[in-house]
Amino acid sequence: MKATGIVRRIDDLGRVVIPKEIRRTQRIREGDPLEIFTTGDGEVVFKKYSPMGEVSRIAAQYAEALAKNLNASALICDRDHILSAAGPGRRDYADRRVSLPLERLMENRVPYSYSGHPEEVIYPCEETSRHILAAAPILAAGDVVGAVMCLGDDRRVRPSDQMTKCIAVACAFLGDSFVS
Repeated sequence: MKATGIVRRIDDLGRVVIPKEIRRTQRIREGDPLEIFTTGDGEVVFKKYSPMGEVSRIAAQYAEALAKNLNASALICDRDHILSAAGPGRRDYADRRVSLPLERLMENRVPYSYSGHPEEVIYPCEETSRHILAAAPILAAGDVVGAVMCLGDDRRVRPSDQMTKCIAVACAFLGDSFVS
């Protein structure tokens, strides 16, 4: 753990304010769920809760199936990090933080399909070579919990209808996994 030097008092209702600087750097937004852990040393640790962690094994299998059947790199992420990567370059993406444009894409709640115009390229993470060909948000109980995407390295290639449909099916399946 890293000390920040910031001290906050608990109010009479047991609340403590997480400073804006920490919320910004950790990408904690209003309404985000936080998991609370305690240690034997009396420490209380808040960690961003990712419901996608509960289905990570299924997500990894789904990413593998997408990559093999679509012959492309496939990624599945929660709102902050890449959880599963399959296909070419998968090691470049594992456990990386998602890019701000990808975060905005998820917040828009609509599928994305690369138009073929280089100025509209979205990368899944900072400093990566492959761009997103097609992506869609994973919705569970009306909330965005992550996204599924396929990547390409040729900026002239657009995603096929098959690719966008497969991604939509993956998102529906993973989103429904939370309600079961």
